[in-house]
Amino acid sequence: MDYKQYFEKAKQASRKLISKETIDAVLRDLATALEANMDDILTENTKDLAKMPIEDPKYDRLKLSVARIADIANDLKNVAGLHSPLGKILSDKTLENQLHIQKVSVPLGVVGVIYEARPNVTADVFSLCFKTGNVAVLKGGSDAEFSNLAIAKVIHGVLNTYGINPDVLTLLPAERAATEALLNARGFVDVLIPRGSQSLINYVRENSKIPVIETGAGIVHTYFDESGDLEKGKAIIFNAKTRRVSVCNSLDCVLINQNRLNDVPVLLSPLANGNVELYADEKSYEVLKTTYPVQLLNQAKPEHFGTEFLSLKMAVKIVDDLTDALNHIANYSSKHSEAIISEDAANIAQFLNEVDAAAVYANASTGFTDGAQFGLGAEIGISTQKLHARGPMGLEELTSYKWVVRGDGQVRG
Repeated sequence: MDYKQYFEKAKQASRKLISKETIDAVLRDLATALEANMDDILTENTKDLAKMPIEDPKYDRLKLSVARIADIANDLKNVAGLHSPLGKILSDKTLENQLHIQKVSVPLGVVGVIYEARPNVTADVFSLCFKTGNVAVLKGGSDAEFSNLAIAKVIHGVLNTYGINPDVLTLLPAERAATEALLNARGFVDVLIPRGSQSLINYVRENSKIPVIETGAGIVHTYFDESGDLEKGKAIIFNAKTRRVSVCNSLDCVLINQNRLNDVPVLLSPLANGNVELYADEKSYEVLKTTYPVQLLNQAKPEHFGTEFLSLKMAVKIVDDLTDALNHIANYSSKHSEAIISEDAANIAQFLNEVDAAAVYANASTGFTDGAQFGLGAEIGISTQKLHARGPMGLEELTSYKWVVRGDGQVRG
């Protein structure tokens, strides 16, 4: 198949400017249309779910429901209500030679996104790209093919109602060859964003001829300090682990100060009700073996630390102190989200300052690492790198800038 035609049309579509008022109206109407077409979308999603084992960690990401489609629609409305970052004057000055120079925010251009079993990404990425004047070229996985097509059909229907080029949302065929073509679409696609497993992200980074913004896997830790409040700790750890286990902000490893060893059974007791399987180091295993359900308790092996479980599994480790916790996080973190539970202001400050991650928390669940929760409306991904964007990527992160220079006949000597 000649994929070049897709990229050429996307590039052409990126040249057409659409008014901010029209963009917001399209997004609001799209929210209504998604809910109106909910039955069709859920029917197509059922076809995808039938192809995936229910025990697969990606199953939960793939699954749509009435509530989840309503959440997608609400995110679209939120994005419509946000202030557009386009045309923002970032710098404005007049030089001695009377050249007037402005630094103005502009779209990135054509944004390619490769993603796995996440049909919500189809709507989320479109809304953020459309709001910022970008064209979205999407390559979803075959595991969500029917769901993605159903959502894209609704989007294209609304675009056609407004007479807008439907190529502003380009959904590539689900076959693997389309991925290879997108990785090599230099000159047509301006930036590529992978969303999915660490293996997918690594593959895109290593093979793309287009600049890549990494939305990395989440190997997430929470450190329970010597001064940690037990009730806060129980609630935070339980929420961070069980709220939604298949997402990248889900807790993978809890570190506990050795002076709180006797509190470990109580601290982790809610997890048993959530059917969480623990991989405990030697010290924590000894105090848990008489209190935690035996069928849910295992002795940890080295490979359990530094693992993104994406399921009802979690590692437990006893550490000497804050320094020991910081060292462990530095060795195993994917630089996504890290948290401390503490009542010691100095320890909190040291943790927040020293931990190298896109989001750091004090006395709160890492489950909040999310574009909508951060007030961004939605997110195109959570970047774990440091160039251009870091953390939840919203509207601002989908813009670049250009220098606009106005003169009156000046020439350089």
